[in-house]
Amino acid sequence: MKSLKGRDIISIDDFNRSEILYIFKIAKKYEKKVNPNLLKGKIVATLFFEPSTRTHQSFSSAAQRLGAGVIGFSNISSTSINKGESFSDTLKIMEGYSDLLVLRHPDSGSAKIAADTLNIPVINAGDGPNHHPTQTLLDLYTIQKKFKRLNNLKIAFVGDPKHYRTFHGLVLGLNKFGTNKIYGISPKGLEMPPEFKNPNYIDDVIDMRKLNKNLSEIKPDVICAGRIPKEYIKGDAGKYSYKIDQKTLSILPNYSIIMHPLPRAGEIDPLIDSSPMAVYFEQAKNGLYIRMALLALILGTG
Repeated sequence: MKSLKGRDIISIDDFNRSEILYIFKIAKKYEKKVNPNLLKGKIVATLFFEPSTRTHQSFSSAAQRLGAGVIGFSNISSTSINKGESFSDTLKIMEGYSDLLVLRHPDSGSAKIAADTLNIPVINAGDGPNHHPTQTLLDLYTIQKKFKRLNNLKIAFVGDPKHYRTFHGLVLGLNKFGTNKIYGISPKGLEMPPEFKNPNYIDDVIDMRKLNKNLSEIKPDVICAGRIPKEYIKGDAGKYSYKIDQKTLSILPNYSIIMHPLPRAGEIDPLIDSSPMAVYFEQAKNGLYIRMALLALILGTG
């Protein structure tokens, strides 16, 4: 397997199957024990041009748990960008202060531009509706931990497959592991873009009031739910609302799990949080282990 040391992480397609499984092996190791001096003397810069809770904080936590220092920002109003500094100049300045850069930016392709510009590794933490590879890895890791496999599964994407980068990445990631039956459940107009589909992808374009009926017929192993991202939808995004609740749980097989990248915005009833089917908080915690593994493999020895 090709070493990950010094590599940029821009898309899930930057990895082959064996590399993904190796990252999972390292992540599992860090669930049990962490070397707090592995990255001592290294500096990780987190540049978040968009709001973030889980991705930003888990990268910061991952770096610090491995002994690295963390610099960066999560609010551009406190930086020279607010004075008119260009994106490229900001990148070059931060390159001089750090050994690896984690970037979130609203524009598609921004992470690739950063990787092409800089001489330090860049990890894409989300470039608009385009890619979010570390989210894809933690989603795959969550599924693998629950089912001990990443093939021969039925997976339902519920919400807005058209705009949701986490859905796009997970479909691409699952494609690397063989045959899965994948269902897109969405209001008309919010279907999965054709470039992310494969022969096993089935569109169930539905009135969201029939969500439970469709799920009872599909009997999914995994439900990947997501908020309706109003930042990408013109007009009233509220008309696309749906809710997964106790009634939904009652019609699902007892082995089903419900995932969500968070934040949620009313589409999952908090009353089901204690159900063994609800794994979204565990899913978020898995992001810490995946990001520790990546930082260790890119900057250290794993």
